[in-house]
Amino acid sequence: MMYQSYDLYSRSAEMMNGFIGLSQTLMNNPYNPFAKTLLGKSISAGLDSAYRQTKVYNKQPFDIKTTIIDGETVNVIEETIVVKPFCNLIHFRQDTDIQQPKLFLVAPLSGHHATLLKATIERLILDHDVYLTDWLDAKNVPLSEGTFGFDDYVSYLIDFMKEIGENTHVLAVCQPTVQALIATAVMAKAKDPATPKSLTLMAGPIDTSINPNDLNRYASDKDLAWFEKNVIMKVPNRYPGAGRKVYPGFVQLSSFMAMNMESHIKKHKDYFGDVLHGKDEKSASHRNFYDEYLAVLDLDAEFYLETVDRIFINQDLANGKMTYRGELVDLSAITNTPLHTIEGQNDDICSLGQTEAAQALCTNIAEHDRLHEVFDGVGHFGTFSGSAFRERIAPSITAFIEKHN
Repeated sequence: MMYQSYDLYSRSAEMMNGFIGLSQTLMNNPYNPFAKTLLGKSISAGLDSAYRQTKVYNKQPFDIKTTIIDGETVNVIEETIVVKPFCNLIHFRQDTDIQQPKLFLVAPLSGHHATLLKATIERLILDHDVYLTDWLDAKNVPLSEGTFGFDDYVSYLIDFMKEIGENTHVLAVCQPTVQALIATAVMAKAKDPATPKSLTLMAGPIDTSINPNDLNRYASDKDLAWFEKNVIMKVPNRYPGAGRKVYPGFVQLSSFMAMNMESHIKKHKDYFGDVLHGKDEKSASHRNFYDEYLAVLDLDAEFYLETVDRIFINQDLANGKMTYRGELVDLSAITNTPLHTIEGQNDDICSLGQTEAAQALCTNIAEHDRLHEVFDGVGHFGTFSGSAFRERIAPSITAFIEKHN
């Protein structure tokens, strides 16, 4: 009933949102004599905050139209080249004859849309031909399409790598570092020519028993039955996926926000002040961030529960017990794929050492084909966005790829 109650609240808030938006328009009308007064500005700022609190946040567009290559402006065409029930493969094709290394960017399926990586893509397409997993909202996937589990995720990655073709470098961000590593091992064992040319794993939970944080303890201190009972819900009737069991995005978002509630409260207080005092650039930055951050998607229940069980409760990969389609995953099969692991010093979601663990697990990669880096002053989101990513992390990824291209 929680999902149904949330959905009812959302619809009610949506109707209220329209009224608030109209009130805001009237308050800001240049013919309103109170519009430029302190009282008018205060009311307008309050309405703006209320508008955003009652807004339904939908998936944002990537809207990447151009990039710069060799000093020239190049058009970027967003193409969907593979369509699957739970994910599309997108290619940000550059309208140029200049050949750049192919880079398959694996976005997380953990509550946010792949558009959370927009800034990541904008930086990476300066030096790479970028492909991306665009995960779909499970509440919009009809029950007739079946369920989507952990192994299905790995299979999707393998299918996408085969579609992109040989000599493709792979970069996985956060949650899918595990599935990207498994897919690489499976393809390497099969001697598939589309096995990744190099593999970069960034801020991911390869071994969550290392330096466990609050998030890890939250997951590992409970059994799977608790999660199934408390956070798995059925999609309400008004969506295409009605009746599907999911881990709702709004539950995941609540967990993320609770981890940094003081910071979010401060940001919203600052936003009110910025709107009141006409600080348009800061106000726009706040809106852009939260338009993306508050847009969430639902995860199929099977995938969520299997992820909790395999990665956070049992650490199957680290303990040598991970399977794919019933067969034990052999990480020693990875011999010709150089491995780059990246961590943020201040990461509170994937603690130091959890991603680096992949280096010890992949026993047959030559020493000169390995690189592990920890970036000072960088938190979780800073590993793939912001100035540290643009100026330090992305150039390191590019250098590693160029070395092994």
